[in-house]
Amino acid sequence: MTMNAHNAVPSSAAAEVYSFQPVDGEAPVSARRSRWLKPGLIALVVALAGVAGWKAFGPAAAPPVAPASNLPEVTVLVPGTTMLADAITAPGSIAARRDAAVGVQGEGGRVVRVFVEPGQRVGAGQVLAQTDRQVQTQEIAQLAAGVRQAEAEARLAQANLTRAESLVAKGFISRADIDQRVATRDGGLARVGVARAQLGAARERAERLDVRSPAAGLILARNVETGQVVGPGTGALFRLAEGGALEMRAQVAEQDLARLKVGMPALVTPVGASEGFRGRVWLIDPVIDPANRQGVVRIQLNYSPGLRVGAFARARIEGGQTTRPLLPQSAVLADVMGNYVYVLGKDNTVERRNITVGAIGDAGVGVASGLNGTERVVASAGAFLKPGDKIKPVLAAPTVR
Repeated sequence: MTMNAHNAVPSSAAAEVYSFQPVDGEAPVSARRSRWLKPGLIALVVALAGVAGWKAFGPAAAPPVAPASNLPEVTVLVPGTTMLADAITAPGSIAARRDAAVGVQGEGGRVVRVFVEPGQRVGAGQVLAQTDRQVQTQEIAQLAAGVRQAEAEARLAQANLTRAESLVAKGFISRADIDQRVATRDGGLARVGVARAQLGAARERAERLDVRSPAAGLILARNVETGQVVGPGTGALFRLAEGGALEMRAQVAEQDLARLKVGMPALVTPVGASEGFRGRVWLIDPVIDPANRQGVVRIQLNYSPGLRVGAFARARIEGGQTTRPLLPQSAVLADVMGNYVYVLGKDNTVERRNITVGAIGDAGVGVASGLNGTERVVASAGAFLKPGDKIKPVLAAPTVR
């Protein structure tokens, strides 16, 4: 079978040669590709170098922002304001309102009897202790005899004068004799006065051997025992709370002193006691301690066996009613810088807010300063947060009112 030469299928080599045959006046395809390949490679290298330089020297990429769904949910509240008792709590110690030191008034001596014990009430002038007075007793007896002798001599001088005056009219006694007898009588009376004064001084010295209470009150301490030799340099033998009145000396911060007035009621609770003792502010010291910026507020207390001088106590001074924000205790945190809370700022960012704590009770914690009641305050979980954290707030109504 014969085939037409015009219909023969060209071989692959012939087809390749055929397909790349240039058209008249046109460059070959391979030449055109070579002409564009070099500029393209240069542009690609420049682009890659630019990307590498941007990554190496360009600004740091911002950290990815956590989506809102990954932020922790924290309960917050808007406390508002509540009518609260304006109370100030302050520490202090129990002391006598008037602490009198009772010691030896006279020469002293050996103590023979002690009549009182600490905690006992005594009256003004009551004998607390007695010292030996045997020598003074003998001296008093001697001076008493001298008084009687002087009085006898004065009576004799007076009798002689009386008889002499009756004889003057009869001419038996001269006026000079009368004057002599008057001088003798006056000298006798003067000696009586001296003897009586000496006796009185001796008795007073003997009385001063007794240690007596200068005022009515409560014995706080006894520093003397029977047989002890005491004198003017011995020191205080007893400590006396005059009138039995005690006080608490509360240490109050400088900024709180302006809110206090004399007469305000207070409740004083000693450490370890289950009950408090009622009292009133009777004095606010006018001096502020420059070291700790605190002043002393004195609260008068009536004596009770539960009150011991020197004991540590805490006072709650009532200052009437005031309107303040009230927070649950879980919202208030504390560190070395003081009390603080966390509030929400812009974009729900946690911010620290320092506060001053006022009255603390079962209802919650009153905030004396630092909040106005319109802030969004973290109600709990504050210990797990830090300033700058972002949270997803869950608003809740205040749980305390």
